[in-house]
Amino acid sequence: MSMLGNFVWLLAEATAEASEEGGFGLNTNILETNLVNLAIVVGILVYFGRGLLTKTLGDRRSEIETAIKEAEERRQQAASRLAEEQQKLAQAQQEATRIRAAAEERAATARAAILEQSERDIERLRESVFQDVDAERARAIAELQQRVTALALQKAEADLPHHLNDDTQRNIIDRSIAMLGGAS
Repeated sequence: MSMLGNFVWLLAEATAEASEEGGFGLNTNILETNLVNLAIVVGILVYFGRGLLTKTLGDRRSEIETAIKEAEERRQQAASRLAEEQQKLAQAQQEATRIRAAAEERAATARAAILEQSERDIERLRESVFQDVDAERARAIAELQQRVTALALQKAEADLPHHLNDDTQRNIIDRSIAMLGGAS
């Protein structure tokens, strides 16, 4: 039993004995009580209850202070972690910005290189086409020249016997000899 429980039990026993013997006792009837009994009870409660009440309030106060200190520590830790995470976030954002800028720069460089290579390829294809066209033109011209020459020879051979008589043949031979003789 607690100290207060013991006090109440003793008070009840004293009241019961006093009422049986007619001696000194505590009157628990509220209407019949006097100021002395009330002062004694309050004095006993203050004397014995003060320590208990002080201890209980002190324990409660220390529990509250401990809870407040722990809450403050947790708040400080949370604020510290928040600051760290915000710093990490800022670093991650800077890294993302740097990576994005580098990627854009590489993309621009790659685009420029691809365009330059495409222009070189187109120029090379043009030159190749021009060379092929020139070669085909030269081949066609040479073929046409051969055909024209062959046709001219055929026509000349066909017409030569009709136009070449003995007098014409002598004139040609004499001119040829004169050119040869004049060349010597």
